[in-house]
Amino acid sequence: MTNRSKIVIAGGSGFIGNALILELKADYEVVILSRSAKLIEDATVAQWTGHDLGDWTTYVDGAFALINLVGEPITLPWTDENKKKILDSRVESTTLMAKAIRTVKAPPKVWINASAVGYYGDTGDEVKDETSPAGDDFLAETCLAWERAQDETEVPQTRKVKLRVGFVLGRDGGAFPQLAKLTKGFLGGAVGNGHQWVPWIDLRDLARMFRWAAETEIKGPINGVGPEPVQNKDLMAAMRHAAHRPWSPPAPAFAVKLAGSVIGMQTDVALVSQRAVPKVALEKGFQFQHSDLAQVLQELFEGTENKKTE
Repeated sequence: MTNRSKIVIAGGSGFIGNALILELKADYEVVILSRSAKLIEDATVAQWTGHDLGDWTTYVDGAFALINLVGEPITLPWTDENKKKILDSRVESTTLMAKAIRTVKAPPKVWINASAVGYYGDTGDEVKDETSPAGDDFLAETCLAWERAQDETEVPQTRKVKLRVGFVLGRDGGAFPQLAKLTKGFLGGAVGNGHQWVPWIDLRDLARMFRWAAETEIKGPINGVGPEPVQNKDLMAAMRHAAHRPWSPPAPAFAVKLAGSVIGMQTDVALVSQRAVPKVALEKGFQFQHSDLAQVLQELFEGTENKKTE
């Protein structure tokens, strides 16, 4: 038995969830809600279907925090069927979190629901903070419905936070592994015209931000992005520098879309510009530890090479 406070993470067996376990394990009992019974190091696994209440709610009872990361990948080809999967997976899991909170005797102190900076739509050079309105494209409408599913829920004893996650840089997930492969293969040019803004954040800072949001008396939306968004052309230049590769020609927008249709991914999300900034986090005192893009990329490439030699 443990007397440590408990944090329950739905969808916590993936890229961001693993980073959260690493961040939280020393100070919290971490419980992962998973469809699989496979053991996860440094965490307790509670099986769930992702659709129904069940025995897993006993872990929510008395928990300090409930974090929901559930959602189908937005890189799925945007067929009508997949769009429904992308939307429903987010809204339904959020609704299920709400039901669990209302069911237990001792509801969590805080409920952090993931969202995304896709909330703002394709915004060109406009700077977007947490007060900016939602966009009107598919991802924006998905994020809006996702957030409304939490906003419209009455859980008076539980503080609600929406963490709008940006472009996450980490060695073992997100876009970095594929971008690193392309860059090392001398294909690390800008995507499209390269002017689109990328609101990047180091995975370690994102994990720390989730923890900070849980431990700080804060509510509402928080942009889970770093303090210095960059244009795609500058991101790719930094990638080439870290990988010790020369200039590469840009990939035309039509080629990016064509490649997506060939490999079965919605690659044109890389053409969207989102100049989101972490206004709330900075104003409320969050301290970024990994905001130097060149340093972050150097560490990631070195980590990738070290992993190969292990």
